[in-house]
Amino acid sequence: MIDTHLYFGRRNRMVKDLAAKGSYSGSVLEAIGRVARHRFLETGLQERAYLDIPMPIPENQTMSQPSTVALQSTLLGSINGKKVLEVGTGCGYQTAVLLEMGAKVFTIERYMSLCRLANMTLKELGYGGFTLFFGDGRNGYAPAAPYDAILVTCCAAEMPVRLLDQLSPGGRLVIPMNDNASCNAEAVSVSQKLWVITKTADSCYTKRDVGACNFVPMQEGTVK
Repeated sequence: MIDTHLYFGRRNRMVKDLAAKGSYSGSVLEAIGRVARHRFLETGLQERAYLDIPMPIPENQTMSQPSTVALQSTLLGSINGKKVLEVGTGCGYQTAVLLEMGAKVFTIERYMSLCRLANMTLKELGYGGFTLFFGDGRNGYAPAAPYDAILVTCCAAEMPVRLLDQLSPGGRLVIPMNDNASCNAEAVSVSQKLWVITKTADSCYTKRDVGACNFVPMQEGTVK
């Protein structure tokens, strides 16, 4: 499906709506405005591509809603010319936004079917400058470390220490995590919070709570 005037107009309206209701970086909004979101969705779902809602993708995963992509990307700070690790490639939409922001992207996905899908779509759209790996994102990708920024697109049960180890001094990790502090024996479900963790020059860390969020859980066990 080509990027018709119809989809181009819808995408422009989506970007204008995002600019009106959120404090997102101008460079992030420009990047989102250049990515054909409908191209990352299966047939039958493209008509809803530019609504601010999450969308289903294979393997019972989701593509984050545009406002969430804008928020996480903004929280990374300036990444133009920098090395970024993305944990959870999914269909490749967030990867494309990072590439449009000028990052050199290393992205890892635990489902082989999603690896193939994301790689195919990104290349069809003419994207280069990314390296996609099949594996367990909790381990990151040490051979290419350290990274100037790390973006996690699924909710971790606890802090993935290996990801912190692969972060450059001054680098940021943007990650949703279970809010364990709010858990109790009667809790039906665990709430989530989005965090920005910055590695200091002395290899210590500062944490900032951005607020409540809702992501698919980070999977454990054998990759497939």
